[in-house]
Amino acid sequence: MTDRPYNVLFLCTGNSARSILGEALINHWGRGRFNGYSAGSHPKGTVHPIALQLLQRMHLPTEGLRSKSWDEFAVPGAQPLDFVFTVCDNAAGEVCPYWPGQPMTAHWGLPDPAAVTGTEADQWSAFRGTFQALENRIKLFTSLPLASLDRIKLQERLNAIGKSPTEPT
Repeated sequence: MTDRPYNVLFLCTGNSARSILGEALINHWGRGRFNGYSAGSHPKGTVHPIALQLLQRMHLPTEGLRSKSWDEFAVPGAQPLDFVFTVCDNAAGEVCPYWPGQPMTAHWGLPDPAAVTGTEADQWSAFRGTFQALENRIKLFTSLPLASLDRIKLQERLNAIGKSPTEPT
């Protein structure tokens, strides 16, 4: 597809938890082959504190992570995107902006850990589950032989990854 690293955008409505975790994980597991980004259709403006704490506990960098609008990636001169993954049902149902470069898209929906109420342990459990599910999917994605797959086969694989179990096996 490209000689440069692949640019991957994770979308969610609020851009405070799932998409932020996806950005950090693709940057880690992509090992320089992928550049991860995240954005929201209606960003909350802050990253959920448990998302940041979890990433730190997992020894993943958090510097530069911020809640931002998807508009930043749809303006002329924006970084060309190769892949766009929606990680929440709200963003999947919204009309997305035109993405320069016609990236491959797929829906990798997961429950919102930021919406979990209850004890702090309940909230942490939700974030850890989301982290694990995204990590599993991103490991599958980064192991794909992208250069040898045509667009149809690649789209099938991306969709299948989004349907992969969200619980660790």
